Amino acid sequence: MKGYYKTVGEYYDKDVELGFEKRADTNTSLQRIRNQFRTYLAKQKFTNALEIGCGPGLDAEWFGENFPDRDLHAIDVSAEMVKSAGLRTAKFGRIKVSQATEYDLSSLPNAPFDLTYVFFGALNTVESLPDAADRIYNALEPGGIAVLTFVNKWYLRELLVLLLKLRFKVAFARIRKVWGGYSTSRYLASRCYTPSAIRKSFRAYKELDHQGFSIMFPAWYNHHKLRGKGDKANRLWELDEKLNKTLLWQFGEYTLFVFQKPIN
Repeated sequence: MKGYYKTVGEYYDKDVELGFEKRADTNTSLQRIRNQFRTYLAKQKFTNALEIGCGPGLDAEWFGENFPDRDLHAIDVSAEMVKSAGLRTAKFGRIKVSQATEYDLSSLPNAPFDLTYVFFGALNTVESLPDAADRIYNALEPGGIAVLTFVNKWYLRELLVLLLKLRFKVAFARIRKVWGGYSTSRYLASRCYTPSAIRKSFRAYKELDHQGFSIMFPAWYNHHKLRGKGDKANRLWELDEKLNKTLLWQFGEYTLFVFQKPIN
């Protein structure tokens, strides 16, 4: 594995040690966003899927439970995440988990795929988004679908809140060329992307759909702000649904795109 991905892998190896799975299981905002990501996957027609950045296998396990008659190859750069995902999905006969990067996609045993998905921004840590887009393209069958999520560069709500708190350095962190990731104590070289940058990188594809997340609904790492406030959470989620019909869809914490590889 290349040096860059060795560093990324070791970062997420540490996340396993720090209790990544437990934090994810108890974060209700994270679960709500994740379930919405999954609805986009469930809408697609496919038989042979690829998950990039599978983490500890939460979505791979969901895949096995909901699509027992379909194949999935789940990959991650972290050896410890792959180990956790392998244990979580061992009960499913049609799921394979392996340590790999986007450089390995076309050589995976099940390639080409008719569906690829990325949840929670694994593509924000690739060396080059245009190169990753090309490698995903080459690993897809003609007509294949890519359901992809990205950490957004212009998260307007958080930017304004942090500016009001005079936290200027943190406010503009994700706007810089290289972002240090979510952790305040550990650095992970990442890049946040605007919708226009994503579209440019995936210009060889046909865009089928898009959605913004956490425009007003708090980001998953601020889930404590909605603890015990179910009515408020629902109102903010419904507000986001309305804002997704406006240009403000592109100013949330995450963006989701559904792309299709042209048939001809």
